[in-house]
Amino acid sequence: MIHFTVASSSETRSPDPIGRWPLKLVFTLPGLILLPLLVAAQGTGTNLFFTGFEASEGYDIRYTLVGQQGWLGMGTGGNGLVEDFFPGQGQQAYIGYWPPEHSNETETIVWRPLNFDPVSAGLPVVEFSVLMSIEDSSSTNGQYDNFQWQVYNHRTNRLFTLDFDNFYQDISYRLDGTNEWTTTQVRFTNGVPELLVVTMDFAANRWSATFGGRLIATNQPLTTTGALLTLGEIDVVWVYYDPARPGDNYLLFDNFRVVARPAVARPRLTLLERTERGHVWLRLQGQPGVRYVLEAAASPVAGSWLPLRTNASGDGILDFIDTSASNVPARFYRARVLP
Repeated sequence: MIHFTVASSSETRSPDPIGRWPLKLVFTLPGLILLPLLVAAQGTGTNLFFTGFEASEGYDIRYTLVGQQGWLGMGTGGNGLVEDFFPGQGQQAYIGYWPPEHSNETETIVWRPLNFDPVSAGLPVVEFSVLMSIEDSSSTNGQYDNFQWQVYNHRTNRLFTLDFDNFYQDISYRLDGTNEWTTTQVRFTNGVPELLVVTMDFAANRWSATFGGRLIATNQPLTTTGALLTLGEIDVVWVYYDPARPGDNYLLFDNFRVVARPAVARPRLTLLERTERGHVWLRLQGQPGVRYVLEAAASPVAGSWLPLRTNASGDGILDFIDTSASNVPARFYRARVLP
């Protein structure tokens, strides 16, 4: 987890809008279910896009982010660049803080086109990472909004959304084809930069995400509606809770990175034996040297998983006997890669 010590909320700086001009396996036995594992390919991969928003890359803090270095936008709400708000990280981008020009607007959106077909390119596993924090509204403003990351294909079909709610300080996600939100157990702290990592497997139609190393979602479908599985763009969105009175909260983000990798052999979690005493013998066949955590739950509901073992193996094979399974009527198992 990346963590920085920053000033208290009463001392944090705010982006100044003055002088900032726009540039216009599923394997089942009675009582036991082994769930599939989504894993990112190992290795450096192919860099699709990276920016640290630095002056050396051509970014100018006097102007909005929209209009610079291929960044596009919709809406007239605040966006731009600041310097050293993440200590030692140079320049950062932001969205939020100053209100839109028109009261009928509901959101401001900023994105950088990617237009990449992972499967056709032979690089189906795409990882998006960004260092980010939500900066709180001032006490005089007292309004709290939502900030989102939205993933689209190149036909502008939204695949899924991650939502950071600055009132509840929780993180939710929504799939395509539904208006239902899934609220996770992961929360954020205002003013604390942490790393968001989203891993997408376009060949398997699956994605997972962590925030500060904490699991937000795993093995979720990229599309539930049969949408084309390509990567068009990743949008950062400021959604006004009350369009008539937006908050002066804002999202800071830096080190925006998108990397594509080839597929790797999928790890397999296998039930070898269930003994007369009810002990469960499991084997994980994974990648050599990769750290995995084996987890169990009474139901496959997000947030209910308990770690049983964390380990890496030189040959990628891990055996584990779950002696705690003796007195439970049913148990779900899964394994996941540690970030």
